[in-house]
Amino acid sequence: METFNFEGRKQMKQNLRRMFVLISTCGILGGALSGCAWSVGGGKDRVTTSQPTRGQELIDLQRARDKGAITPEEYENQRKLILSR
Repeated sequence: METFNFEGRKQMKQNLRRMFVLISTCGILGGALSGCAWSVGGGKDRVTTSQPTRGQELIDLQRARDKGAITPEEYENQRKLILSR
């Protein structure tokens, strides 16, 4: 007949539990710390805005003139200003 070493099995179970707790703790801490690393230096939301191109400004200016929002003279003055940049 085969005999079981219950004390040895009990010790093995305890060791596996400890290892599981250790690995889980390392995983949780690693995840938390890596999340902090991404936010270092941030703090504020970064919003980038792009300036419209000269072509887009001219198109918008032309639409404003066509809709009567600006006079033809204002259109010419603004157009020259845009093109001189």
